[in-house]
Amino acid sequence: MKKIAIAMLFAGSTLLMADGAAAYAKCAGCHGANGEKAALGKSAIIKGQDAAKTVEQLNGYKAGTLNQHGMGAVMKGQVASMDDAAIKAVADHIAAMK
Repeated sequence: MKKIAIAMLFAGSTLLMADGAAAYAKCAGCHGANGEKAALGKSAIIKGQDAAKTVEQLNGYKAGTLNQHGMGAVMKGQVASMDDAAIKAVADHIAAMK
């Protein structure tokens, strides 16, 4: 029984990582496949950025209260359809980038 619980926990975390990677796909065009690019030559490099910071920023863009590097309108459109779980998954995915 313990092995089943551990396997389910592992499968769930793998699925969450996959969801983060899938949700990040729309970010890759500007930020690069591994978060290594300055989006449109303006943003900071997000590769490995702290997940809590990313969540805070994405929520700020979604609310329309953040406009770093003049990217507020573009980012608001990018995150408009993301719910809290998707934002968290993307933030965790970015934090895990090496």
